Amino acid sequence: MLKTLALNQHTNDIQPVNDADLISELCATPEHVLWVDVSDPTGQDFDDLANEFGFHPLAIEDCRFAHQRPKIDEYPGYYFVVLYEAALNEQGQLELRELNMFLGANYLVTVHSQPLRALAQGEKLWRNWLDMREQGPGVLTYLLLDAIVDDYMALLDQFADRIEGIEEEIFGEFRPEALQEIFRLKKQLLFLRRGAAPLRDVSNTLLRRELALFSRETLVYFQDVFDHLVRVVEMVDTLRDTLSAAVEAYLSVSGHRMNQIMKRLTSISTILMSVTLVAGIYGMNFAYMPELGMRYGYVGALTAMLVIALLLYVYFRRIKWL
Repeated sequence: MLKTLALNQHTNDIQPVNDADLISELCATPEHVLWVDVSDPTGQDFDDLANEFGFHPLAIEDCRFAHQRPKIDEYPGYYFVVLYEAALNEQGQLELRELNMFLGANYLVTVHSQPLRALAQGEKLWRNWLDMREQGPGVLTYLLLDAIVDDYMALLDQFADRIEGIEEEIFGEFRPEALQEIFRLKKQLLFLRRGAAPLRDVSNTLLRRELALFSRETLVYFQDVFDHLVRVVEMVDTLRDTLSAAVEAYLSVSGHRMNQIMKRLTSISTILMSVTLVAGIYGMNFAYMPELGMRYGYVGALTAMLVIALLLYVYFRRIKWL
């Protein structure tokens, strides 16, 4: 599905373009800024983009075949950018949704197969921020990048809360399932880092402004995105280190709990062995034993076993083995 918005920089007005044949005409007029959004593209859509804007076949090929690494490629007159929006699905699994962008002097073409929250957020801000519209497609690109990076930061806050909950489980009730949750979070953070870290190169390229596609005033916005990306990557690395420490804490607490269990079992075994020693002595089948003829020998033996058991119990409680 094709959706086109045209900004007239003289009137500062944004209007939808329903006739695809007008795209070439509007692109030829510098006072217009076009945003062409292609969702769930078909093979014909890719051919139309190549014919309409003259995009390089390699860029179209990268756009056609998904799961590209986040990157920015420079072509004569435009940039081709691949980036990913991150979101958690209903099962709590991290998803990276690909977004391809063609950034030209007075146009921005976005291509995606899945719905993206950043596009709706970018369109809303582009319509409302009147003082930024006149900056052209560079500011529109910034709005999309900023929305995507903000989602990264929001996800990291959720991960931080989940890690804090895991730490409470380790040092509190100690759920064995916490270890599985730790490794699942580490995998998701690595997945997120693969989507966020290469975006620093994208921002760096836009900051260098090797293609004069937008004004110098726009650079401050891309610098803001770059700063946020640096913070995102640092937060990802910090959370991964925290999870590694959580694994060590889990193993330490698990070992400590096992030691406590072994101490309890040893204490109980010692008490039972001591009582059994007395019972074993009086259970021997010898004809002549000094205590066999005693009137209260049975009661005395039971009393001795009880006293030994109580003394050992008090001792093990004092050294905190029980």
